[in-house]
Amino acid sequence: MPSARRWLLCGLEIEMKNSLINAEEIVQLQIEWTHRWHEAPTPPKTVEPWVAIERNHRMNFDLWHAEDMARRDDLGPASVRDAKRTIDRCNQLRNDAIEQFDVRLLGQLPPAGSDAALHSETPGMIVDRLSIMALKIYHMHIEAARESADDEHRRKCSHKCAALKEQHDDLKRCLQVLMDELQSGARQCKLYRQFKMYNDARLNPQLYQKPTRS
Repeated sequence: MPSARRWLLCGLEIEMKNSLINAEEIVQLQIEWTHRWHEAPTPPKTVEPWVAIERNHRMNFDLWHAEDMARRDDLGPASVRDAKRTIDRCNQLRNDAIEQFDVRLLGQLPPAGSDAALHSETPGMIVDRLSIMALKIYHMHIEAARESADDEHRRKCSHKCAALKEQHDDLKRCLQVLMDELQSGARQCKLYRQFKMYNDARLNPQLYQKPTRS
């Protein structure tokens, strides 16, 4: 097993034994960021893997609010266009952060056994899903307590919040199990590139075929 490693979390140096990443610590940090960023920015992380984890969560955070803005029809088409541009930019950076996380992590794993099953989802992809779940829980909790909503709305949102928390806990455990199996060589995964095409003018026909203005 790998020797003990030390990472920086919430300003404190912690020791992570027998695991390259700890799912519980990732989840708690994503929850903390979600709450704090609604009030003010926080100092950026400077130590990996937290740099990539934070960037991924920040992009999901910005995506969430841009998606909300894009659905307003009272601010004119320019507002929707600007929101869409933000969504495209954040989505690209979000996927870049997932790949950055996976590149570093997979480079630290021992060789997998010859009979190790191939996992279709990378740890970085699961970290991304946990990030989105943290945002869903935060905003669903707000709806479950919103005084301007009726009792039925709050009741339904409270049930949804409970279901989301259960799913969040399940996914967290799945990430830790996957990490343990990857480190033992019992399971393997590959780096899966996203190759987003819509942001690339060389790959999006709507961009490279648009008429040139005279």
